[in-house]
Amino acid sequence: MSPVPAPGNRLTVAVVGLGGIGGIAAGCLAHDGRHTVVACARRPLDRLTVELPEGTIDVALNALTDPGEAAPVDWVLLCTKAHETASAGPWLERLWRPSTHVAVMQKGIEHAARIAPWTGGATAVPVVVNYNGEKLGPGRVRLRHVADYDMTVADNAPGRAVAELLAGTPLRVLASADFTTAAWRKLLINVVANPITALTLQRQAVFLREDIYALGLAVAEEAVAVGRADGTKFAADEATQAMARLLTIAPELGSSMYFDRLAGRPLEIEVLTGAVVAAGQRHGIATPLNGALLTMLRAVNDAAMAEHKAQPKRDGGLPAA
Repeated sequence: MSPVPAPGNRLTVAVVGLGGIGGIAAGCLAHDGRHTVVACARRPLDRLTVELPEGTIDVALNALTDPGEAAPVDWVLLCTKAHETASAGPWLERLWRPSTHVAVMQKGIEHAARIAPWTGGATAVPVVVNYNGEKLGPGRVRLRHVADYDMTVADNAPGRAVAELLAGTPLRVLASADFTTAAWRKLLINVVANPITALTLQRQAVFLREDIYALGLAVAEEAVAVGRADGTKFAADEATQAMARLLTIAPELGSSMYFDRLAGRPLEIEVLTGAVVAAGQRHGIATPLNGALLTMLRAVNDAAMAEHKAQPKRDGGLPAA
């Protein structure tokens, strides 16, 4: 694939976290050529290869490993896992200025509140990521389009600015008039797929079991009730629709939490299952199944956290995403 010639009015873009999601975003933006892209990573990297359905691209990449080397930029794409936001804090503190926009490309809800301690007056732009990004090795990632749109943003000025930033790249952005429902709809899939695959240590094929499917449906129904109280416009059969979408995922694939547990890494539980339970408490809605999953996941996570803290600190304060 040939890069697009760069027009004027270049923006500076920092991508924090070069896992599957961040690597895809950085590679697509660098190849597009309209903006100046810098990656904030834990290891030096001078090239990035992105495998796309449309073809493979290979781009030169300017990567920093020390937050002290970073300077304020026009855009930050925060692509770490949500529970690793604090680890990215030193980068965020160095990269923002009052005019900076921070696209929070993480799971869950309440994106703006999550980054507020490190971004001062920067504009937080929540993003629902729908594409599948897989890190194949150092400097190599693979993009799979798994929905009609790769990202969903709010149909407002900051959200439309994300769409403009990525215009011309393979990443398709939808500006939604109902971002709350879009974010919760993605959360429904995550609060079923991630906990159950992580706790059973099985991939998506586990949902082909009738008993596991029934459990997943009940977990989703609890989350739907909470989501409605939180302002979504869910359909009457929203939980069934969520399970139908989940079953379209190839049975051999695993969730991010499944892979994190296999690797002994901390689990992304508080912004997924924890968010549903917390919102249920705010709205006075019981969530016994999500609460039980949360209790078990926290116990598993405590062991992973103890092991993780015993490992040497990684370069640049960034997690191994």
